[in-house]
Formats: sequence, C-alpha cells, structure tokens
Amino acid sequence: MSEIETTVDEIMTTPPRSIDADATVASAARALTERGIGSLVVGEDRIEGIITETDVVASIVEEHDPARMSVRELMSSPVVTARPTDTVRRAGELMGKNQVKKLPVTEEGRPVGIVTTTDLAHFLPRQRVQMAARPESEIREGEFE
Repeated sequence: MSEIETTVDEIMTTPPRSIDADATVASAARALTERGIGSLVVGEDRIEGIITETDVVASIVEEHDPARMSVRELMSSPVVTARPTDTVRRAGELMGKNQVKKLPVTEEGRPVGIVTTTDLAHFLPRQRVQMAARPESEIREGEFE
C-alpha cells in the first residue's frame, strides 16, 4: 500500500495520552517524562487543547512556576486534528501547513490516537524501500541511472 493510500489509523499511536486542563504544568511535565512522550491531549471526551514538551520548556524559560501554572494557561488551542480515515499524505500536509509536529486523531470529536512527525519519519522510509524494490519494466538488466 502506498503512502497515498495508507490511512492515519495504520500508523497512529493509540490511545492518545491525555491530561486535565486544570492539572499543573509540573504534573504534565512529569507525565511526559514518565511516559517518554512529547505531548498530551488536553481533555478526554473532547479535545480542549494540546500541551507539548516544547511548551513546558518555553514556560520555564519565561520563568513561570510549573507548580502553580495550569495546563489550561499553557496549552495550544484550537487543535489541528485528523480523522482515522485520512491518508498519511493528508496528515503530513496538515502538519506542514499548520506547522505542528503532533496531530491528534479524532472520531466524532473524541480523541482516538495521535500521529507525530516521528511516526511519519518511521513510515516513509518503509514505503520508499517497498517502492524501490519493484523492478521497473523499462529498465533492462545492467542498465543504471
């Protein structure tokens, strides 16, 4: 299956990790570190926002107190999302156009997964190798570009 046909649900991470908007930035940082992930979806039934490790680091640089600052104050909102049936190409286009590295996947407004630039980086080389392994009929034996 090519990258044009492969759907987001085939490469997304499930379930997406989430956090409550009223949680502290310190607890978000702890969750990111313990789980070894780069983002948390804010809200479980409906996405309210997203908080990333970059957001947490930026808040520290700006000298905010992570123990007192809420996730709500730091999260990005609104959030660019994809659907499970969107193609991987479409997900990449959404990320590029909106300059985001994390793309929550929703079904009927509920978060069901997440696709990251890392997921795309792991997926695309596999597709290129699969495509390169197919012989081209117009190239004769011993002919190279």
